[in-house]
Amino acid sequence: METVGYILMAVAAIGTLSSTVYLGLVLAAVAKFRTESRKLLYPPVADASLPAVSMIKPVHGLEPQLRENVESFFRQDYPKFEILFGADTAEDAALEIVHEVSARYPQVSSRIIVHGVPPWPNPQTYSLHCLAKEAKYGVIVASDSDVEVAPNYLREVAAPLLKPDIAMTTCLYRGKNVGDFWSNQTAMLMSVEEPAGALVANLLEGMKFGLGPTIAVRKEALEKIGGYEKFYDYSANDFILGNLIHKAGYQVVLSSHVIDHIVNQSTFRKMLQNQLRWRVTERYCRPKGYLGMGLIFAMPFGILGFLSAGLLGAWALGTALLAWAVVNRLVEAYAVGWVVLRDRPLLRKIWLYPTRDLLGFIVWCMSFGGTKIAWRSSRFELQGERMVLRKDAGNPS
Repeated sequence: METVGYILMAVAAIGTLSSTVYLGLVLAAVAKFRTESRKLLYPPVADASLPAVSMIKPVHGLEPQLRENVESFFRQDYPKFEILFGADTAEDAALEIVHEVSARYPQVSSRIIVHGVPPWPNPQTYSLHCLAKEAKYGVIVASDSDVEVAPNYLREVAAPLLKPDIAMTTCLYRGKNVGDFWSNQTAMLMSVEEPAGALVANLLEGMKFGLGPTIAVRKEALEKIGGYEKFYDYSANDFILGNLIHKAGYQVVLSSHVIDHIVNQSTFRKMLQNQLRWRVTERYCRPKGYLGMGLIFAMPFGILGFLSAGLLGAWALGTALLAWAVVNRLVEAYAVGWVVLRDRPLLRKIWLYPTRDLLGFIVWCMSFGGTKIAWRSSRFELQGERMVLRKDAGNPS
């Protein structure tokens, strides 16, 4: 048992060291983001210089807070823009809300594109493709239907695209919990774990990918890489789009704007299903980096250190390792969730974040168990980065 204790203690020490190094990277990344954000915002861009924007937004059924989400895009403090909504059928329940909201903002140009049942493996990519073809303006801003934005959103995501070397911007997001405990676990994932990973990637190698809730791209750059058809069957269209834009010689930047991502997962099963979809997709997109992701978590190694130290009779050391793991995660949650994202609900429940860290490690372990993912009412299977299970999926015409 003593030998086992020393082996487990060695593993705990390695994990504690690696998660501490990661915390240091997160803090450095936060500092870099704040510095770069100030540079993107100043000097302010005059209205006459801002590019006209086509916002494209696929919708699918009634989602929590859909009316507020849609209305936030009509309330933009921006000189010239249009909004295009895409749906599979004219009977989609979301379109009733779109009609209702658009009627209250007649000064905003908006259209609904009914594009039929998506023939591509990735239905969202097909919707974005159809909407992008109808866009009138040279800057396209794609966003999910479950996000809410502030009135200065368009101004902050579009202004950087005036620089000739920047062709794409993307946004960090914080989880806005409108559900219960399980929703809060996903909200904390969105407000700490996910943005921390994006910030560290930005620190180490710059932005070479996009974040799905919002991507703003110059139309000419999108056409240069082949449009949305280029990745019609990829599961992570946001990641691939940013990656192709980067490879085409353009710069991708992380906008200073932070959006709210609405979360309402009422059961443990729904929460787990959602998080596994993200993790399995991420595993295929960045296999080498994803393998090392297991070393960024702190709580599993703190608990392991506590138990292994107990086997060796060194309870003081074990308590110190567990305590440091908790402090580590609280510091990360504060730095990312508050200093960067200004997430007040997270700040009030920050003491719960160590449980999220432990759950994150469990989900990471589970993500190696298969290739199937669920999205909305559909089931898919991944082969590499591609979605291949849909029987009605064909090639783009």
